[in-house]
Amino acid sequence: MTPWLPAGPCEPATCLTPAGPTVAPPLKALRLVAITLLLLVGALLALGARGLRTATRIRLTSGWSRTALWALGVRIEVRPGFAFLAGSAAGLRVLPVSRTAPLIVSNHVSWLDPLVMAAVMPCRLLAGRGSGDRPLVGELAEGAGALLIDRDRLSTLPEVVAGVARALGDGEPVAAFPEGVTWCGREMGAFRRAVFQAALDAGAPVRPVAVRYLGPGGAPATGAAYVGGDTLAASVRRVAGLRRLTVEVTLLPPVQARDRRSLAWAAESSIASVVIAPTSHGARVAA
Repeated sequence: MTPWLPAGPCEPATCLTPAGPTVAPPLKALRLVAITLLLLVGALLALGARGLRTATRIRLTSGWSRTALWALGVRIEVRPGFAFLAGSAAGLRVLPVSRTAPLIVSNHVSWLDPLVMAAVMPCRLLAGRGSGDRPLVGELAEGAGALLIDRDRLSTLPEVVAGVARALGDGEPVAAFPEGVTWCGREMGAFRRAVFQAALDAGAPVRPVAVRYLGPGGAPATGAAYVGGDTLAASVRRVAGLRRLTVEVTLLPPVQARDRRSLAWAAESSIASVVIAPTSHGARVAA
């Protein structure tokens, strides 16, 4: 553990409100069986995908992510705002990415977030190395071509930034969660600046994306959050039982700045204008 390692105040006991309407037990069980089978199939596909081109691996990951979300009963509603995305949320048709691939940054609420990013905007993911150490999850991350960051070792940060910059320069979009830790969705953490240096180095646009989890009637669904001492197994079971869980994905205009501090603040503020009330959001930028 290092002082640089981010930490959030959210805990299941204090932040997760009652789940609200849930599905019948047989449907919940069916969803759990389906996602388990998909994890096994995904791990096998990931082994075979390691020798494929990165672009092919990105497309496979996108398709697998859409299927996994569907199996869990998670709906996606996209509020379009980027030129490279076209079509409805149902079609999720993505236009070819230009040579100047974007750095996609989003607030972080749930383990579902990477699946949502990959489903809506096929991309490589920047994930914590701890995620890759979990059974099956590690195989999926490696097969998908994820870029891993070790938050316990600050000395590896320049190498990670350089890797993200290379991917962007090669025309591969990269999605990152600059808070570095999940929040319940009512508030956000400060965006850490390092990953924004990769966009500056590569001359790549930064595309903010705001993610909100909603239940029936558009009410916030905190049951989708994966925070604090929550376990992945408990969170998966909770999500599988939710009725009409919807992920609202707001694709915001690109932000520009001359330095990473300003770039991080601009992206954070843009996302916060959707996720939380603007009056409660301060100009917070982490070191």
